[in-house]
Amino acid sequence: MSDKQNKVIISRISEDLDIDASDSLSDEEMIRLISARVEKMLAGDPDLLMSYLYRLDIEQDKIEHAIALSPLPLPLSFAQLIWERQKQRIITKAKYKQNPIEGWEF
Repeated sequence: MSDKQNKVIISRISEDLDIDASDSLSDEEMIRLISARVEKMLAGDPDLLMSYLYRLDIEQDKIEHAIALSPLPLPLSFAQLIWERQKQRIITKAKYKQNPIEGWEF
C-alpha cells in the first residue's frame, strides 16, 4: 500500500471515530488508537459501534468471530477489522476510480 493510500485511510478513520491521529502512524500505532476508541464506544455506546461496523460493511461472520473466538481483547479485534476493511475500501476505490458523470452538476 502506498503512503498516500495509508494517509487517506488514517484520515478517514480519524474523522469517522473522532480520533486525533498523525498521518505518519504505523499500522500497529493506528490499530492501538482505533482500539482505544472502540473500547470507549463499547463501554458508552455499543449500538453506535455496531452501526459503524455495519456501515463499513464488515462481514457479520468476522464480527461474530471477533466476539466469540478471537484470542485478542475485543477492542483490539474490532480495531483490526476496521483497519483492514478501510484499507480494502481505499484500494478498491483507487482501482476502480471513475470520472464524474458529465451533465449532473447543479
